[in-house]
Amino acid sequence: MSDPLDPIAPGGFIAQAGVKLDLIGVRKAFGDTQVLRGIDLSVAHGEVITLIGASGSGKSTLLRCANLLEPIDDGAILLDGVDIAEPGLDPDPIRRRIGMIFQSFNLFPHMSVVDNVAIGPRKVLGVAKSEARSQARELLVRLGLADRIDAYPDQLSGGQQQRVAIARSLAMQPEVMLLDEITSALDPELVGEVLDVVRDLKAGGMTMLFATHEMAFAREISDRVCFLHQGQILEQGPPDRLFGAPTEERTRVFLQRVIDAGRL
Repeated sequence: MSDPLDPIAPGGFIAQAGVKLDLIGVRKAFGDTQVLRGIDLSVAHGEVITLIGASGSGKSTLLRCANLLEPIDDGAILLDGVDIAEPGLDPDPIRRRIGMIFQSFNLFPHMSVVDNVAIGPRKVLGVAKSEARSQARELLVRLGLADRIDAYPDQLSGGQQQRVAIARSLAMQPEVMLLDEITSALDPELVGEVLDVVRDLKAGGMTMLFATHEMAFAREISDRVCFLHQGQILEQGPPDRLFGAPTEERTRVFLQRVIDAGRL
């Protein structure tokens, strides 16, 4: 792997100063269906970027490509200036640096909450069991789950399960967090407690890419909002500008539908 401080990344792409994650010309197809059509997106250290757009616009695929869960067909994905999408590169060390939270919680049902959080550091990072459990307890207390530490997933509400999933990802000490519609499986009254965790992550300086249909929250938390349409970033900008005065007709149509549905 090249020196991450080298300003020229593998493949000849130029690394940008201050950029943590950089997607350059990323393309992805499933069969004959083009899902990502040349995505260019730079994410600065500590920046929170929200991805919005209709279902099928490419938001989830973009996040899965950034976490190397899907191989890209063309382009580059730079993490600290190094192209992590190079063919043949072991993805596991990269996934330790880029955490991802999904719509589904994916907790181990036979493990207690604390062991669900501790298992990653134990198995992947080689942390001793007692230390991993201690760190897991601290995370769970921080996320408001002090009284659920020894519970099992089926004893938790959906919001509590999603907070455990977030704690599990944070236990790996990621440098970037990818969040894919993390409230979509929750009852409306449970959404707020999960979004509070995202607010705390932002306050702590975490770099985040966040795909969501929670438009009011996107407007509140984002440094920048990207509107995806048919696999392209059609428009992006500060939330007040994009939500208040979008320049693209397709963006205006999408946001009007959101307003009509009472979600903004």
